[in-house]
Amino acid sequence: MSWIWNPDGDAPKPPPGDNMVQDPSDPNRRVTKKPANQPFLAHKQYREKQEQEHQAWLRRNHEREEKLARGEEVGPAEVDPTAEQEVGVLGLLKFIVYSLLVIVIAGKFFTGSFLWEYDGKWARLKTYWPEHSGRLFSETYLATFDGRDPAKPLYLAVDGDVFDVSSNSRTYGPGGPYHHMVGVDAARSFGTGCFATHRTHDLRGLTDNELRGVQHWKKFFAEHKTYHKVGKVLHHPIDPSSPIPEHCDPKKEQTSHPATGNSNPISHSKGNSESPIREEL
Repeated sequence: MSWIWNPDGDAPKPPPGDNMVQDPSDPNRRVTKKPANQPFLAHKQYREKQEQEHQAWLRRNHEREEKLARGEEVGPAEVDPTAEQEVGVLGLLKFIVYSLLVIVIAGKFFTGSFLWEYDGKWARLKTYWPEHSGRLFSETYLATFDGRDPAKPLYLAVDGDVFDVSSNSRTYGPGGPYHHMVGVDAARSFGTGCFATHRTHDLRGLTDNELRGVQHWKKFFAEHKTYHKVGKVLHHPIDPSSPIPEHCDPKKEQTSHPATGNSNPISHSKGNSESPIREEL
């Protein structure tokens, strides 16, 4: 019944040779022009065109050299148009810049923030260009940054490193719950919790647990998203024969020396009362 739908009959098929071309990868073989072979055939045409352009460039270059040998004036040497361009440092930098632009624009589109709602310390300009990060303080000069002068920032020190905590003036400013921590290097108190009696950098006699408490809070201020390091404080040498400060809690004094030490390195006291230190300092 196919003659009903196609009364003129099927179109004559082309001779087999008309639909065959040379295999680009094997000169002794022929392949059909079916769609599956078109990418390979197109690549063959591209290579042939490249070879023609290269041969033309060689001829032009040869003619130029002959003119130079005859003393004729010629223009600048022509670059081979078929030479592959290598990706150099500039190309790599362009790729990195374009990639970063795509990332930040996508962040703005999906989250409304160019940094994908990241608000850590690495998103702060002061992390990369800190103000006076190599500044040296004496103990007397550091004490002037305790909030008594409203024109000065609030600085506190932990084991020699000075940090600017002015962004949290409600906590560290005058009348704040931790105002007693600014203007001094009270490293010992960060390990023992005795902020009334251990407002000193003297770490002699601390247990391993207490020393870990000091390092914990030093790292806390260094990695905080709004606090930043501004310098170091120069301390007077500690007399080895001077007495080690006693613990504010007699029970902890008995158990920590020479026993295991404070079991809670992230606690402190204001005065002689113990209260847990908060991570949002």
